[in-house]
Amino acid sequence: MSAVDSARSAFVDIPPAPWAGRIDGSTPDHLRWHQAIREFDPGRAGNGCALIGFASDEGVRRNQGRPGAAAGPDALRAALASLALATPVPLEDAGTVAVTDADLEAGQVRLGRAVTVAMDAGRLPMVLGGGHEVAYGTYLGVAGSARRRDRPRLGILNLDAHFDLRADPIPSSGTPFRQILDAERAAGTDCRYAVLGISQPANTAALFDAAHRLDVRYLLDEQCGTLDYAIVDAFVAELLDAVDLLYLTIDLDVLPAAVAPGVSAPAAYGVPLEIVQRVCDRVSASGSLAAVDVAELNPALDVDSRTARTAARLLHRIATRYIC
Repeated sequence: MSAVDSARSAFVDIPPAPWAGRIDGSTPDHLRWHQAIREFDPGRAGNGCALIGFASDEGVRRNQGRPGAAAGPDALRAALASLALATPVPLEDAGTVAVTDADLEAGQVRLGRAVTVAMDAGRLPMVLGGGHEVAYGTYLGVAGSARRRDRPRLGILNLDAHFDLRADPIPSSGTPFRQILDAERAAGTDCRYAVLGISQPANTAALFDAAHRLDVRYLLDEQCGTLDYAIVDAFVAELLDAVDLLYLTIDLDVLPAAVAPGVSAPAAYGVPLEIVQRVCDRVSASGSLAAVDVAELNPALDVDSRTARTAARLLHRIATRYIC
């Protein structure tokens, strides 16, 4: 086993498979994702983005949602493969953490290890979910990184129709941010959690009460329309100004169902794609972004791969605009 294989086997279950896609030529001005991406090597110097799959819908199942998100990572890779790159971008694939049956907690720990390795190697981890239980695994990786030790004030920006603050005894896709805030409080560390796109009908009064008790900042979906740029910009700027390091998590059910039908809980209202993209642009250029994940893509429920294509567009945007 090579040194790269040995390092990779320590944190992923499925090694990266070869990418394929449309080919118009082999010169830099014909470049697409599948032609640019390499296998992740933590010993290779450099920066750029490292993709990590998290094939899990155990958290969705526990949360009584519609399973199928375990197929999300492969669908996202397929949607990314033929996207054209205006300029070369360092892109790597680290493989996939695969959760089986009740293995969720152990899978989150493995994902955390993968995220930490990527961050400590100077990469931006881009985690491909999976249900939103992916968030606790991504957080474990950020929390364990050398960068967090140097930049202790952590911010989490969740683009989501749901708070995911349930205090259930069994972790699920509905509990990750409660778990994170509990862990930060126990460690005595500084973490700010903000949610953009909350749907009032999708969150009980108890969840709003929990958000207020835990000092969670949020914007409702109806405050994030195309005429609300100033409100959204101020919300994001306030968070960025208060933190050293930012973890961005995108639950695709924040988008309208017409744009993102392939999720466990499609949004009847949702936040317009141009607003979500605007937030991604602002965060990518901030210099504070430490990790990003995309959650809840369910290919079995997708229509004409709309959700996968939309998620790929957002990841492409982040990867090509990211500033270390």
